[in-house]
Amino acid sequence: MTIGTIARQETNKLLEMIEEGLLDPKEVVTMCVKYMSEDDVADMMDCNELSSRFQEDDEYDDSMDGDHDSAMASAGFGTDEDYGYYGEDA
Repeated sequence: MTIGTIARQETNKLLEMIEEGLLDPKEVVTMCVKYMSEDDVADMMDCNELSSRFQEDDEYDDSMDGDHDSAMASAGFGTDEDYGYYGEDA
């Protein structure tokens, strides 16, 4: 695996050593991020969409999901249940 021009000679050499099994990929990653500044790591994560701004929000609150009840609640009107109405009694 080569990454491009001769200007990336050392990068290509390192990647080839990983591919040939001479180096453990996890160890190489550890070496790289310890060598890089915190800003470099943050920038790399952002460029590769690994930063927190690309993570999905697991705590999605669907109580205001755009349905009729949430629209009325956001307009200052409660839902039927807020006023004690729970449907027709049979």
